[in-house]
Amino acid sequence: MGEVVPVQSRYTATVFVDAKGTVSLWSPQAQALLGHPAEEVCGRPATDLLARQEDREAALAARGLQPAGQCWNGVLALRHRAGHEVQISLRVRPVLCAQGQAGWSVDAADARQVEQAEVDRAILEALFSQSPISITVLDTELRYLRLNATTERDATVAAEQLIGRRVGYGAPGLDFQAIEELLCQVRDTGEPAIGFQFHGRPPSDPDRWHVWSGSCFRLTDSADRVLGVCQTYVDITEGWQAQRRLALLTDAGARIGTALDVVRTAQELADTGVPGLADIIVVDLLETTVRGEEPPPGPVGGQWLLRRAGIRSIHEDAPAAAHALGDRVAVHPGTPQLRCLETGQSVLMRTPDADEWSTLDTRIIEKIREFKIHSLMMVPLQARGIALGVATFGRYREAQPYDEGDLALAEDFCSRAAVSIDNARRYTREHTTAVALQRSLLPHDVPRYPAVETAYRYLPAATHAGAGGDWFDVLPLSGARVALVVGDVCGHGLHAAAIMGRLRTAVHTLADLDLDPDEVLTQLDDLVVRLAEEDPDCEGSTCLYAVYDPISRICTFARAGHPPPALVQPDGAVEFLDDIPAGPPLGLGGLPFETAQRHLAEGTLLALYTDGLIQAPGRNIDVGFDRLAASLAHCSRPLDQLCDAMVTSLVPEHRPDDVALLLARTHALADDRVASWELPLDPALVGHARVLAGRQLDAWGLESLTFTSELIISELVTNAIRYARAPIVLRLIHADSLICEVSDGSLSAPHLRRARYNELGGRGLFLVAQLASRWGTRYNRDGKTIWAEQSTEVAGLIVETSLSSS
Repeated sequence: MGEVVPVQSRYTATVFVDAKGTVSLWSPQAQALLGHPAEEVCGRPATDLLARQEDREAALAARGLQPAGQCWNGVLALRHRAGHEVQISLRVRPVLCAQGQAGWSVDAADARQVEQAEVDRAILEALFSQSPISITVLDTELRYLRLNATTERDATVAAEQLIGRRVGYGAPGLDFQAIEELLCQVRDTGEPAIGFQFHGRPPSDPDRWHVWSGSCFRLTDSADRVLGVCQTYVDITEGWQAQRRLALLTDAGARIGTALDVVRTAQELADTGVPGLADIIVVDLLETTVRGEEPPPGPVGGQWLLRRAGIRSIHEDAPAAAHALGDRVAVHPGTPQLRCLETGQSVLMRTPDADEWSTLDTRIIEKIREFKIHSLMMVPLQARGIALGVATFGRYREAQPYDEGDLALAEDFCSRAAVSIDNARRYTREHTTAVALQRSLLPHDVPRYPAVETAYRYLPAATHAGAGGDWFDVLPLSGARVALVVGDVCGHGLHAAAIMGRLRTAVHTLADLDLDPDEVLTQLDDLVVRLAEEDPDCEGSTCLYAVYDPISRICTFARAGHPPPALVQPDGAVEFLDDIPAGPPLGLGGLPFETAQRHLAEGTLLALYTDGLIQAPGRNIDVGFDRLAASLAHCSRPLDQLCDAMVTSLVPEHRPDDVALLLARTHALADDRVASWELPLDPALVGHARVLAGRQLDAWGLESLTFTSELIISELVTNAIRYARAPIVLRLIHADSLICEVSDGSLSAPHLRRARYNELGGRGLFLVAQLASRWGTRYNRDGKTIWAEQSTEVAGLIVETSLSSS
């Protein structure tokens, strides 16, 4: 017959059947349920409403067998007035009187509605007794009407004490002001609020910070009158922490390792972890790591010196640690830091244990007490099995100590940072080596030359590219001339520096041969082509080669794909020598180079540079030339000061390319410092040449050089008359040294040889080489010039030595 359950408001229709089974009362709700009006049903047997014959027979049989006073619940199929069946849930109760049973009271409802009501009741009961989600029902004044068991457990207050209290009562660790404003908005507008978050420390767990996700909606009755608000919320602390840790790791991946700088990367680790992971972070690196050296593999031992490379605290105005950034920190045996470095394992100190914390440095203990740090994590920084340093994480703002999840996150942080620090360390080592090699290959101190006054600067790139192939040189040539060179090898690092060294060595050799600038570039081009054949990574080079003659004041230029030099007249006018044929970069091979000449006034300033001085990312090259011209406008100042000012104004701090700058202010050699005579092809005039030279040396006050000079002139003039052809010119130049030159119209090359003891000749050039500090031969279109240079400071010593040895 079915389960007997309490009948509540789900039964909407009422019918009375008398003792004979005849319907005597038919309510309007019954008419709405089955469609029959009361006049059609009253007076008829109740079994006529049953849709199935078997149900009628069972009902008639049961009526005689049903015990007196027995209730019955069940579902029967009744016939609707329209003819179709309707499943009706019935509750039949006997109606008794003094004479016995007077009939039956029947409550009826649509079976589907009754079933849905039962499901709703079960759901509602489960929500308020079993659901893990907190549910509260509030009236229009936001007072508790009903709450489930989860809410009662979280509040640690009995439900009876909360009913009638305003929302937030019993949860002093939570800020309900914002929640009240939201609940009022939902109550007044009817718009539900879904997925809002709030946080705090619940009474059930006051030492831990919790996060909840809540939703609320308005409650109304069938007449759309506002009854109150229902609020649900669930603790999402674990998921929120996982999401926060993932966000911190994502942020760490983007912020740590942005530059190949060891200290900067350590500081990025500290900056990224505060305040999300710690209230204070201190990063200490081994001295070898900071210097870019290769630390010894395996665990460390004994006392170690670290350097404080990164500090970050939530209190920006407070000292973050016992040592300032950059200070050296001694790590003693027995301390957690050294144990962390030795074992490569993290150290988690959840509570201030007296025995363990006492091993820390006393100044660190003072800071721990000052900030009330209650929890520490010390995580090693390791990469490729090499110890690089240790990071210390401290917490004092949040009462909950660090747990294993926090330690795992800190280890992920440090693992990412250690890889970046190791890359930066290795780059620092390579960068330091490349810069050292680059600087060792560049001139350390350019000597003073009578032709020019020079100043120079070289700055390696400040980016990850490091030192490159930019170079310059100032080379003395015969005849008091000087060569000014600047070049730029493509690429950066050790490879570019090595190629630059080979090019600079080649330029020195070619300068000694006194080749014209275009011929020098041709020889360099051939060299770069050969280097590219040997090494595919050799990408080529640019070069500018200039030769200045202080006697004629003519400067001859040739360039191979290099930016044009800047020329500043004595009056301050600046121009770029674009008329010098640009020529192809070195390494293309087979293409010619051309020269251009300029007559320079005394005091003219030449600026030779590499493209790093004028180029910058996002800036037009014309802007770079304009800025360079503006920086050269004040050329009257000393060249060293001018170099500093140009570097400051033109070169950015984080320069993407290395920079070479060479400034040269030209000087002219006075006419009275040069003497020249044309000699006929007559051996008898060799003595006359000695007389002319002796008189000129007397006039210059160089009597101490007369003897050696006459010997040199005799040999050079004699060789020219004997083996060469006219015209023969003798020239003396008094610069910082004495230069003797003999020119002739022959292109035959003289050779130095050692004469046998029984030979009468062959000792001329050998004698010249012994008496002169430098000597050589240069060629021109009309012949050659043999020159010998004598230092005025050591002339007397050379004479005495030569006489005594003879």
